[in-house]
Amino acid sequence: MPSSAVPPAAPLRALRPDWLSNPKVWRTEVLAGLVVALALIPEAISFSIIAGVDPAVGLFASFTMAVVISIVGGRRAMISAATGAVALVIAPLNREHGLGYLIAAVILAGVIQVALGVLGVAKLMRFIPRSVMVGFVNALAILIFMAQVPEMRNVPWAVYPLIIGGLALMVLFPRITTVIPAPLLSIVILTAITVGAAIAVPTVGDKGELPSSLPVPGLPDVPFTLDTLTTIAPYAFAMALVGLMESLMTAKLVDDITDTHSDKTRESVGQGIANIVTGFFGGMGGCAMIGQTMINVKVSGARTRLSTFLAGAFLMVLCIAFGPVVSDIPMAALVAVMIMVSFATFDWHSVAPKTLKRMPAGEIGVMAITVAAVVATHNLAIGVVLGSVTAMVVFAKRVARLAEVTAVIDPDNTTVVYRVTGELFFASSNDLVGQFDYANDPEKVVIDLSAAHIWDASSVAALDAIESKYAQRGKTVEITGLNDPSADLHGKLTGELTSH
Repeated sequence: MPSSAVPPAAPLRALRPDWLSNPKVWRTEVLAGLVVALALIPEAISFSIIAGVDPAVGLFASFTMAVVISIVGGRRAMISAATGAVALVIAPLNREHGLGYLIAAVILAGVIQVALGVLGVAKLMRFIPRSVMVGFVNALAILIFMAQVPEMRNVPWAVYPLIIGGLALMVLFPRITTVIPAPLLSIVILTAITVGAAIAVPTVGDKGELPSSLPVPGLPDVPFTLDTLTTIAPYAFAMALVGLMESLMTAKLVDDITDTHSDKTRESVGQGIANIVTGFFGGMGGCAMIGQTMINVKVSGARTRLSTFLAGAFLMVLCIAFGPVVSDIPMAALVAVMIMVSFATFDWHSVAPKTLKRMPAGEIGVMAITVAAVVATHNLAIGVVLGSVTAMVVFAKRVARLAEVTAVIDPDNTTVVYRVTGELFFASSNDLVGQFDYANDPEKVVIDLSAAHIWDASSVAALDAIESKYAQRGKTVEITGLNDPSADLHGKLTGELTSH
């Protein structure tokens, strides 16, 4: 056989997805997609109610978001669908102007997300500290659990043993086999029990009517005018920011769980494309769903795009072809799954007494503020922003204390050398001016910055103020030891920051 006939097969095998050649991976991805689809149905209906739209609008959004993001997204196995955060943002628009304006806002939000992705907004993720990430995860776990509490209030007594039974199945069954995902088995068994024994408990069907046909593409029913744009723009921008933040944080969380890297820029653009497509199909838009992603990745063990695609595909198949069967699933079964997800998502190590004793107080405070803000507002984006700002303040205070000034006077008492160590920026440079003895120092003053770094204009202004105070007393100042970046910044700004 000619040698040229062999190589082409190798690249083709390398490009082939794992699930095409590995039956075990295929089975895991298919079953994971089915479990997620079942969990998506009541969530999508609930979020539709929050947004004030028909349940079909939320279900269509979950279908199109999952299918599109599985192709264009940057994080494999992550689930995107209709979410509560997006529903809260766009609910006032729907209430005041109607569904057409909501759909138009979803499309515009998608366009904004694509633009932000191209501009590199994903790079801002590097500025989110670990303490904020831990707080985000713990707050998420709390919100997932809190979302299940209404399903356990004012319900028939049979709901409680069903939830306990579902939790027991999910804890014990994996010890026997992991061939079938424990959440799927739990849903099937609890549904069989409630239907077979005719137990009257709340079901998925009680949440709303399932759609009976696929969504049809079309344009939003709004006048294409400047007034319409100004009306939807604020909501679209808010939705774009909230959706991107939740999606990028979820992608980072999945990165950590799976020890793999994702393309955050592609994910940002992909979220925008998915929302644009969703809007044209009459959906309410969405972003990454952290609870369902945890079911897919952490509970079911999915790792490829196939599970995401099938979650959306199964969702529509279940609604259209098996609507009556799905409607009979007891909410208790899905509540048990989400409680298990909540427990598995929470970072228990972060609140262990041993960890808290070793952790700096500032880090604990940042984590606590992030959790409190998210739980209080039910908005993950607000918690992350507040936590990140708090972390920056804590960091600035900590670094500012590291700037020190020590003075050494020559034996002949003609020169004093001030050695400055640490980082000079707005927080530390404000105290710098007061650490020199202007009245009693000799005629020549040397400021040695070889162990310091100038970061901003505030530091240059402080050095200028020091020179000015000495000059008023007829004394000269020499600044030495500047590293190249500091010398460049000082050279550009010195003498230019005060009015003459």
